[in-house]
Amino acid sequence: MKVTLQNLTKVFPGRNKQVSEDVIAVNDFNFEIPDGKLIGLLGPSGCGKSTTLNMISGLEKPTSGKIFFGEEDVTDLSPELRGVGLVFQNYALYPHLTVKGNILFPLQNLKKDKKLTKEQMNEKVEYVSKLVQIDELLERKPSELSGGQQQRVAIARALVKMPKILLLDEPLSNLDARLRLQTREELRRIQKETGITTVFVTHDQEEAMSISDMIVVMNKGVMNQYGAPQEVYEDPKNLFVAKFLGTPPINIFYGSVRSGALYIGKTEVMKAPGLDDREVYVGVRPEGFIINENGPLSCDLERVEVMGRDTSIVARHNYFTGAFIRAIISSEDAPRSDLKTVSFSLKKNKTYIFDKITEERLYLEN
Repeated sequence: MKVTLQNLTKVFPGRNKQVSEDVIAVNDFNFEIPDGKLIGLLGPSGCGKSTTLNMISGLEKPTSGKIFFGEEDVTDLSPELRGVGLVFQNYALYPHLTVKGNILFPLQNLKKDKKLTKEQMNEKVEYVSKLVQIDELLERKPSELSGGQQQRVAIARALVKMPKILLLDEPLSNLDARLRLQTREELRRIQKETGITTVFVTHDQEEAMSISDMIVVMNKGVMNQYGAPQEVYEDPKNLFVAKFLGTPPINIFYGSVRSGALYIGKTEVMKAPGLDDREVYVGVRPEGFIINENGPLSCDLERVEVMGRDTSIVARHNYFTGAFIRAIISSEDAPRSDLKTVSFSLKKNKTYIFDKITEERLYLEN
C-alpha cells in the first residue's frame, strides 16, 4: 500500500504563560512512501518523526494537509478504520493475558462484517507466531518473557490483522545492544516476507541505515533529505544531515575558500574549483583521512586506538569545531603512538564543504 503525505502540518498550541507560542511539530511535509518498502524516519528527539507516524495512524489529526493510502483520502478516517498495525516502544502488552491471548485480542474485537471464526483466528495466530518465532511461547504470560520476546509478541499482535501499513515507533529502544541487533534483523526479515509497507521511527541512525530501503532525515519538523541510506551518507545535502549520519561522526573544521583553494586555518588542504571566496565548514568523514608525513593537515596526536583491522587516530587541531578529531585508517598505516604530531591528506570524495551561514552543501566543479 502506497502512502502519500501532502503538505502535512501539525501545530500544537502553547498551553501556558511560559510557552505561549505555538509549536510546529511537522511543517509542510510532502512525501510518498512506496508500496511494500521499509522507510526509516530518522532524526533527533523533537524533530517530528513520531508526530508524523501518529498522523499516519490517525492518533493525531493534522492541522492541515492530506494523507492518502493508495488513492483513498484517510485524513479524517478514524484509526481503527485505517487498517494499520502499531508497535510502540513500551510493547503495551496485556499482563493478564497469555501470549496467544495478546495476539488474539485485535481479532476478537473485529466488527461484525469482519468477524472471524475461532478456527480462522487460531490459524492467523499460528501463522504470525511462527513468522516472529514465538510459536513455542503461546501459553506464557508477558512477565515470563525476555524483552526481545515481548517485542516479538507486540509485532505479532500488530501483524495478525495483516494491516495495510505497519508503523513502528522506536520499537527497539528498550532492548540491550545484542538484542537490538538481533531484533532489527528479524524486523527486516518479517517485512520482506510479508511485503507490508512499513514506517520505522528511530533516533538511532545505525539502526535506520541497516534495515531501511530508504531513510528520511528530519529536523525541526522538516524533511532535510530523503534517499537510500548509503546515498544519503555519501552525499549529505547540508551540515545537519552530515553530522547526524555516521559512527564515529563526521569531523567538522572551520575553514574558508580563497582564490579557488580550500583552507583549514591558514593551510591549503585541497583545490576548490568553482567556489567563490567565503567562510565555510569543512567536514571530513573518519575514513576520509590518509596518513601522509607531507600531508597539509598537521594535527596534535592525542592517542592511537587499535581496533583489530582498523586503527582510530585521536587528535587535536586549533580549527576543529569539537574536542577531538577521530580518523579511521588501516592498522597497517598506523603511526607510532609516541609521536607528537600526525599529518594527513584528505580524500576528496569524503570531504564536504558547507556554507558557514546557510550550512548548505557546496559542490566543487569536476
